Amino acid sequence: MNSKLPRKYNALLTAVLVLGLLAWQYFNPGSDVNRTAVTSESSESVVQSAYAARRSGVWMETSGRISRILPDDNDGSRHQRFILDVGSGHTVMVAHNIDLADRVPVNKGDSVSLRGRFEWNERGGVIHWTHHDPQGEHQGGWIRQNNELYK
Repeated sequence: MNSKLPRKYNALLTAVLVLGLLAWQYFNPGSDVNRTAVTSESSESVVQSAYAARRSGVWMETSGRISRILPDDNDGSRHQRFILDVGSGHTVMVAHNIDLADRVPVNKGDSVSLRGRFEWNERGGVIHWTHHDPQGEHQGGWIRQNNELYK
């Protein structure tokens, strides 16, 4: 009887289980695993890649210069909003929940870096979840301006 046959099946079963677990974590909407864009890319290409692929639910870190301050969104949870130019003319709206985190004292022309969740839309996308997660289910995000962290 060949004693290597069970080892082959064990290795195959292990590989299938690992791949299945990785696929489940990636496609599970409540999971943060593998939803962060590759941070070795430039900030510009991280946002532009998610936008070009029409991806939503992508956790990313990026930075840029504020090109416009928008009025707060006061429907439901209050959000501070501004437009961030991440380079090459690509802009993204940032919606920062000010019911869960402090307002960031930004002005047009200021530079910020942030971590949040990108949602696709035709206007360049929105980054939200730039704050801690009060339920502790997600790593959460942040905005950094002038070495101050707002989360």
